[in-house]
Amino acid sequence: MIKTDVQLQRDVIDELRWDPSVGAAEIGVAVKNGVITLSGQVESFAKKYAAVRAVERVAGVRAVAEELTVVLPGSFKRTDTDLAHVVASTLKWDVQVPDEKVKARIEDAWVWLEGEVDWQYQSGAAERAVRNLTGVKGVTNLLQVKKRASIPDVKQHIENALKRHAELDAKKIAIDASDGRVTLRGKVRSWAERQDAELAAWSAPGVTNVNDELLVEV
Repeated sequence: MIKTDVQLQRDVIDELRWDPSVGAAEIGVAVKNGVITLSGQVESFAKKYAAVRAVERVAGVRAVAEELTVVLPGSFKRTDTDLAHVVASTLKWDVQVPDEKVKARIEDAWVWLEGEVDWQYQSGAAERAVRNLTGVKGVTNLLQVKKRASIPDVKQHIENALKRHAELDAKKIAIDASDGRVTLRGKVRSWAERQDAELAAWSAPGVTNVNDELLVEV
């Protein structure tokens, strides 16, 4: 059954209230044809990120437009120099982050991550490590996955991985793979399934880029 925009708005608001990592943030929720627009102010980038993830979990959501603004309370504010030291230490102590390959640049409490890593999960780990730090207003992840020698049967590896995922209907997902670049097309039942498919594609050896063109079927 397809949800009306009113029903979807109610479900999104309930999910935001339910998620303790979002807390009591005052977030506006507008819905049109399954597209959710979030607006308002939150006190940390971590809360902003959690709000978007909460919305993506709701069945029937086709896309999310995020217009939230991070306004740090006085107790959360740090100088860029202080934040740079904390970011460097955090990246160094995260076992999944090759800190010697990741460089961080901070300007007005916004963190840019730059460099080249061997795997996409390392890029995700670096971003995850810094987005929850006190004083961070936003993160831009510019990390690139290192290009490797051509790996045979990348498409088959990804197809097999999709079939192993109980939550995914692999028959509805088409895969194009060439020279480390992968494109996913087809339909999935939720935003979470779309993310699972993308993660499976990134896990294949030799993949340097994933173009996700999957549509959420409602």
